[in-house]
Amino acid sequence: MTRFARWTALAACAALLAAGCGGGSDDRDRGGTAIDWGRCEASGDTPAPGDEWQCGTLRVPLDWSEPDGGTIGLALIRAKATGDERLGSLLFNFGGPGGSGVSMMPSYATTASKLRERYDLVSWDPRGVAASEGIRCRDDEEIQAAESVDSTPDTPAEKRAYFADAADFGEGCRESAGKLLAHVSTTDTARDMDRIRQALGDDRLHYFGISYGTELGGVYAHLFPERVGRLTLDAVVDPSADTVGHAENQTRGFQRALDNYLESTGRDPEQGSREIAELLDRLDAEPLPTSSKGRELTQSLALIGIVLPLYGKDGWPVLTSALEAAEEGDGSELLALADGYNERDASGKYGTTTHSQRAISCLDDKQRLTADRTEELLPEFERISPVFGSFLGWDTAGWCHEWPVPGRHDTPEVSAPGAAPVLVVGNTGDPATPYEGARRMADELGEGVGTVLTWEGEGHGAYGSGSDCVDSTVDAYLLDGEVPKDGKVCS
Repeated sequence: MTRFARWTALAACAALLAAGCGGGSDDRDRGGTAIDWGRCEASGDTPAPGDEWQCGTLRVPLDWSEPDGGTIGLALIRAKATGDERLGSLLFNFGGPGGSGVSMMPSYATTASKLRERYDLVSWDPRGVAASEGIRCRDDEEIQAAESVDSTPDTPAEKRAYFADAADFGEGCRESAGKLLAHVSTTDTARDMDRIRQALGDDRLHYFGISYGTELGGVYAHLFPERVGRLTLDAVVDPSADTVGHAENQTRGFQRALDNYLESTGRDPEQGSREIAELLDRLDAEPLPTSSKGRELTQSLALIGIVLPLYGKDGWPVLTSALEAAEEGDGSELLALADGYNERDASGKYGTTTHSQRAISCLDDKQRLTADRTEELLPEFERISPVFGSFLGWDTAGWCHEWPVPGRHDTPEVSAPGAAPVLVVGNTGDPATPYEGARRMADELGEGVGTVLTWEGEGHGAYGSGSDCVDSTVDAYLLDGEVPKDGKVCS
């Protein structure tokens, strides 16, 4: 079972890199919090980043309601500003939840090269993620075995297996994470961000949040409006949406992206979607053989394989090839795409982004839909999208089924009266965080705080995606404090 991750597509393909450090210099705030920066170490087959990168660990409270109790170590990475007119640090979160900032930051540095002229580029693995005591709920064999579970159950037996798998996953998270499982919420991480700000020696937080990182940035602004510096939120999560609302948003977003893809190939979107839905129905009854030994392309894996190339236009030709191969009876290409999304390497090892993602989102969200309620909603989901509707509809009940710890809220609180202006960037073709969320985020941040910049483009995220207008507007805001007019549009 996989929820479509709300994070930048580049992060989905980045290799995991654990933070390590040798001796180095301290960054210390006035309260004594320190990061001991040192050399970044290689992890497994992944080489260490270049010498310009430093890694370190910051201790923060496990439970922010008991700040003098136990602590957890957060892994960080940074590259210092290249110019002489340094503004401070710019903290990045690339989304998920569950994405590793330590592994992603070096890959993103080229995109952010202009920002590095005046900022130290900094990111981290949030609590419960990767090198920050990352949560792992299943081993590789168990993950692969679970791929056979039907994510769109049609029979009583399939429904029992679907919900049993969900409950088993939650139990694995409880056994793996222990006490940490109740302390990986977005609010906990927003408080960690303020401790990072202090440790970096900045009076205000300058921040770039992508996808789920926009929700995290909004929560930070609500908790610490007086500490908001220059915040950019790109590929914006709708803070007004609850569990069903988020699922409906993603159903619309991915169907919209699929329609745009089909139009680009000269096909009628409605007819093309029907044909893809028919392919998925055939796979539900009879999976396709693949070149991966002992593995078949199931309906669920095929759907995940279709999702990945919709994150950016560069993936559209790959999707065409994979769909054509599947129609001819070979599921290998769609399976390879699904493996890329699921972080499965050639040796059969899986990443754990979705483990952390589920732990964080189920702690955030207190809604627990029943199977009966989900089945009532399915016709509407399937009306929105014949391809993605059933999968995302069932996800509303299965994702947090029998989760071991209760959730915190229905929707996150992001109102930030008195905060400095926050730049909110929406992309009209974004599949994972549809464009409408940008306006809703700006409205909830409050009058005079949220400022919307629109890009009429494709893919998940706007900055660094090919628009000089977007890039120059964001750069002017972050580097010079120039706030664009609310509603500015970049074609």
